[in-house]
Order: sequence, then C-alpha cells, then structure tokens
Amino acid sequence: MTTTSPVSSTAGAKPAQPPAARSSRTVAFLAFATMFVIGTDTFLVAPLLPTLTDAFDVSPDISGWMVSAYALGYAVFALIAGPISDGRDRRRVLLTGLTGFIVMTALCGFAQGFWTMILFRFLAGVSAAFVSPQIWASIPVLVKPQEIVRTMGFATAGLSIAQFAGIPLGSWLAAGSWHLPFWCIGGLSVALWVLLARLFPSIPGRPGAGSGAKAIVGTYKTVLGTGRLRWYLLGYLVFQTGNFEAISFLGSWFTKDFGLNVASVGTAMMAVGAGNVIGSLFGSRLVARLGLYRSLLTGVLTMAVLYCLVPLAPNLPVALALLALVMMTGGCVFPVFMSILQSQTETARGTVSSLSNSAMYVGTTVGGAVGGVLLANVPGFWGVAGFTVAAYLVSLCVYAVAGAFRKQEAQA
Repeated sequence: MTTTSPVSSTAGAKPAQPPAARSSRTVAFLAFATMFVIGTDTFLVAPLLPTLTDAFDVSPDISGWMVSAYALGYAVFALIAGPISDGRDRRRVLLTGLTGFIVMTALCGFAQGFWTMILFRFLAGVSAAFVSPQIWASIPVLVKPQEIVRTMGFATAGLSIAQFAGIPLGSWLAAGSWHLPFWCIGGLSVALWVLLARLFPSIPGRPGAGSGAKAIVGTYKTVLGTGRLRWYLLGYLVFQTGNFEAISFLGSWFTKDFGLNVASVGTAMMAVGAGNVIGSLFGSRLVARLGLYRSLLTGVLTMAVLYCLVPLAPNLPVALALLALVMMTGGCVFPVFMSILQSQTETARGTVSSLSNSAMYVGTTVGGAVGGVLLANVPGFWGVAGFTVAAYLVSLCVYAVAGAFRKQEAQA
C-alpha cells in the first residue's frame, strides 16, 4: 500500500539557500531558552490574580480574563503567523516577534487598570504567536535527522519547566510587588533576544510565498487538504484536550482529596513536573530505538494505563509517583507528536507549528470546561481520569485510521 507524500505546494520551485550550520547543542540550548521564557510568561499571571483583582478593583468572576487574554491573542494570531512566517526568513520573524513580546510584557508591569492589563496581555500573546512556531519549524532544518527528536525534547523541557515552575516563580517575585514578575520576564527576554541575534541562523522562507489573505487561505487549503496531516492534527487536538483536562485539575484534586493548601499544591506540582522534564531530556534514546510511530503508540497507551491507576492511589505519595510517571512518559511523547507533524511537510512548517499550538490552546480550553464538571460530580479523580483515558484512545484511533501504525510506518 502506498503512503501519502509530504505536503508540498512548491513543486518545481527553486530551493531556498540552506541555513548556516549550527551544532545540535546550540540549537537545543536556544530552543530550550526560548520555550522557557515564552512558557513562563504564559503561566505567570495565574498566581497574581488575587493581587491584581484587588489592585484593579475588579470582581473575581472577570479577573480570569487577564489569563485568557494572552491565550486568546496567541491562539488567534498563531493561525496568521504560521503562513506569514513560511514565506519569510524565520530568524527575522523570530526576533521581530520577540521584540514585541519584550515591549508588551514590560508594559504589563506598568498597567494602570484592568483594561490596559487585558490589552497588554493580549498583545503579548499575539507577539508570542510569532516566536514559538519558529522554534518548532526550525529544528528539522537546523539539525541532523537523527537529532530532531532529541532537540525537540530540549524545547519541550523548557516548556515543561516553565509550566510547572511558572506559578511558584510568579508568587515569589510578586512578594515584593506585582509589577516585578513582568519586568523580570521582560529583562530575561532581552537577554534571550541578544542570544538569538548572535547565534540563530538565517532560514530563508518559501520562494514565492505571499502574506495576503488569499495566500494564507491557499496555504491552509494545501496543508489541511492533502495527505494525513489534517488527521494527525485532529488526533493531536484530541490528545491535548484530555491531557490538559487532567493537568488543569490536579491541584484541585490534591486539595479536595488530600487537603493540601495552596503552597503545598505548588510543591506537589513541581514534583510531578520533574517527571516531564526528565522524559523530555532523556526520552530521545528510547524513541530512537522504537521509531516515531511505535513510540507514539507505546507512550500514549502507557499514559492511559497509568491514568487508570491514579484514582486508585491510597495516599498522596503514591499519587505523585504515578503522576510523575505519567508526566515522564508525556515528556517523551510530546516531541514525537511534534516530529511526526513536522515530517509531513517541508514547505509549511511554520503553519503546522502554529496549528499544533492553536490545537493545544483549544484543547486546554475545552478540557478546562469539562474537567471542572467531572471533578465536582464524579467521586475522587475517576471522572477526570476517565475522560483523559478516553481522549488518549480516541487520539490513537484517529492516528490508526490515518495509517500511522501500518507496518511500513511503524518500522520508519
């Protein structure tokens, strides 16, 4: 049976000049640093909400928009940033987006009211949408094929550390003033900009690509209308919906069933997150042995089995150990997802990265809405875990229907 060829909309086009060579260690370090900075800013506001609610004199039921504004700006503009970046030098897009991110994050520290904070957080999310996809799209171009999963693992580790350290970091910095976290992230972003300007190579865009509405629509028609990519994106969306549905309510479960206070929940989440970091950094060796598709199948099934065991945990240490194993496996699986998605195209990697990031945010939103209902109405963690397991299995079914686990793919 024949396999579908990678997405390509530039048949016959003159190939772009290859980027200057960089060692995989340099690329891995830059990817880690970029995803850590962007990720930390994403999760920074959550612990500041009570303080910001009082400072801006708004009701708690609308204060959450200071978190959602960033995610909304990112999710919407990532869909535009992808096709635009595919037609331009990725280094230039990366540095331009990071410049906007620096300015808007710093301005958050100067916000004088609720609506100015909403505006600056939204624009910071818009700027970040032009940064992260360039990292994922550049890795397959800058490193050798056998180094792709490992390098993506370092990027995932940066995001993982940010995800589980952002809340306590924001709390510690805000002990002096709520302005300080934004200014610190802004200053850290300046240092990152200097590093990227010195070390990140030029990566020419796709020849003949445009940036108008017609060109953007054409890019999406090519990406979503050809081959397996649209099914792989759907499977990834389903996976992340279940994944973040569980992650979003771990802290609530710790409080509900184990009586942890806010500070203890933060410590517990960092312990769980350590597993994700370990898997991200060291999982590439296992993936190299199994191959991408076998690793995906094995990893997601392992996570499903572990989530079946989590609600049975008799005490907090056992629950944390099981969840750390889940996150360790997830740290191995996430780079595999990204590698498979990126391998489906050579000409629209920025668009694929943007779509995958948008899918992650959509999954987070849907999972957050569903998880709260399940945690409140189903005993223990059974409802949340059951939804996650179901989402994992449906995701694998989507990949299977698309032909991901056929013999010739599994051996690739």
